[in-house]
Amino acid sequence: MPHNPLLESHELPPFDEIKPEHVVPAIDKLLADNRTSTEALVERAQREAPTWESLAAPLEALNDRLSQAWSPVSHLNGTMNSPALREAYQACLGKLSDYSTWLGQHEGLFRAWQSLKEGPAWAQLDEAQRRCVDNTLRDFRLAGVDLPAEKKRRYGEIKSRLSELSNTFSNQLLDATQAWHKDLEDEARLAGLPESALATLAANAEAKGVKGYRITLDFPSFYPVLTFAEDRELRREVYTAFVTRASDQGPHAGEYDNAPIIEETLALRHELAELLGFASYAELSLVTKMAESPRQVLDFLDDLARRAVPQARQEFAELEAYAHETLGLAELAPWDVGYASEKLREARHAISQEQLRPYFPAPRVVDGLFQVVERLYGVSVEEALDAPRYHPEVRYFRILEHGEPIAGFYLDLYAREGKRGGAWMDECRVRRRREDGGLQLPVAYLTCNFTRPVGDRPALLTHDEVTTLFHEFGHGLHHMLTRQTVAEVSGINGVAWDAVELPSQFMENYCWEREGLDLIAGHVDSGAPLPAELLERLQAAKNFQSAMGLVRQLEFSLFDLRLHHELSAPTAAEVQTLLDEVRDAVSVVPKAGFNRFQNGFSHIFAGGYAAGYYSYKWAEVLSADAWSAFEEAGIFDSDTGRRFRSEILEQGGARDAAELFRAFRGREPSVEPLLRHSGIRAA
Repeated sequence: MPHNPLLESHELPPFDEIKPEHVVPAIDKLLADNRTSTEALVERAQREAPTWESLAAPLEALNDRLSQAWSPVSHLNGTMNSPALREAYQACLGKLSDYSTWLGQHEGLFRAWQSLKEGPAWAQLDEAQRRCVDNTLRDFRLAGVDLPAEKKRRYGEIKSRLSELSNTFSNQLLDATQAWHKDLEDEARLAGLPESALATLAANAEAKGVKGYRITLDFPSFYPVLTFAEDRELRREVYTAFVTRASDQGPHAGEYDNAPIIEETLALRHELAELLGFASYAELSLVTKMAESPRQVLDFLDDLARRAVPQARQEFAELEAYAHETLGLAELAPWDVGYASEKLREARHAISQEQLRPYFPAPRVVDGLFQVVERLYGVSVEEALDAPRYHPEVRYFRILEHGEPIAGFYLDLYAREGKRGGAWMDECRVRRRREDGGLQLPVAYLTCNFTRPVGDRPALLTHDEVTTLFHEFGHGLHHMLTRQTVAEVSGINGVAWDAVELPSQFMENYCWEREGLDLIAGHVDSGAPLPAELLERLQAAKNFQSAMGLVRQLEFSLFDLRLHHELSAPTAAEVQTLLDEVRDAVSVVPKAGFNRFQNGFSHIFAGGYAAGYYSYKWAEVLSADAWSAFEEAGIFDSDTGRRFRSEILEQGGARDAAELFRAFRGREPSVEPLLRHSGIRAA
């Protein structure tokens, strides 16, 4: 085989060498090698009692070799998307799904793992290794290892097709997002937009060789229009384009419609659940989560709704009155809500995101983030300029402890063409014990879509963007500060999905406190700290429309869980009916009949949050309660930081999430800190 960098072992991916034509041959060879090696391990386990060293460790090494090849390919597909790479990526999805199903349904391999649990070697395993064995045996059953042959075959077909559907959903959403734009030569139509937004739109136009300004559906482009543009018709046009992406409505109606993808996905998920003996996909999803049943989750969400909806209705009534009396809007349309809310926020608290931007130049924010982490956890961060990178704007850093590297991460901050929207953390390398006895250090991808720098000025971030960066870095710390050496439970691996947001939401708190902001914020020209009056206004505005924000999250969570629990094979119309029903119960903002939010709901149709979107609120209960421990001791208290690191971040999935929380907090979690931090009055 010609030289293929994906078949070589590297500390970091050799991005400058990886080409689309390398992908399929590498994955084909690795999968074939892995199958052969797995069969040999099973044969050995039949001859002699398996041990960790003879079964689990070699299998982990096989999985890691495959991951080292696929991880950079998957990441590039999300951040440097091109037709050739997309085609190669798509060609591998079915192969990888088939391999995963083959592993999960391999009865000989299942018996080998059972023999490890029931044999003499079990007594020698440590806590993390035992957790790995238990998780693996559970996953065999969830993969249908006990099913008759015909049902096993059907399981494999469903898993393969679901993988394809997820990728198609994501691709069509990306294509729909990039298909729409609006060019304007007349700056008057952009009245109300701040200079930073105008500069972004001008840069968009210049990059495409057109005059004036270009509005796109990337967040840094469309959001300022909906928030600041005085031209109501322009707001309506941009809003319509955004909420109808990949649907049967709007300017590209039917061209990238995700509705058929949703219908097939939901039907296959339900069939998969029934194959495995569950009444709904929600029941199947919760097997690996903290929550015990769909009923428990619905009760949790309904309780939050009971507390928040009355306050949200009051907040919206105040917004309506303000819009009518001050802005002259007789009726508040969906495309008016963001604009009117920003005006009311400024009127009530004399603060806006634009006032704060000059205090959050990206270099200062990134450096401040590193200082927060150093003070909390006793580690330092340094850039490695010689590391391979996949785009000139991407930076690579190492985390050091006592002068020695313990982890690394790629930082990719800005929106660009060919990069999917949103912000996320993903694994590049997982911490594990290598076959030679050495330690493979964890490496993370940290990806955002912030407003780009314009000219020679640094990017000026909104406070919301700063909070997003801290959130994703919290995920990164969970991955990078782990002490586990078993890949299955290292970092975020093996962590209950509804607890995985705890470290990320926890980190957001430092964006609101004077001690944290003194490290993060400094005026782009003078370096001056955030003035006390601005901080007071920022903190006073923190819970502005907080109940409205909470019920919006409850809308998404209830829709997701009920969709996967109550409906088996719904049509697109039935999906819309359920969403409308949920909105009638908890939403307070006006609804547009053409809104097809579900067609862009990547979290549940192209991500890992199906029947799990509630996790954001579930984990926020944990993170708010964890933060209250720092409020009591001091937000940079070294002992509390050490305990949070040792009891939460270092443990990964080696122990039950509820057990870890109790170890840190000394008791069961309470919902009261979340309500207090969110400004939700006790009901």
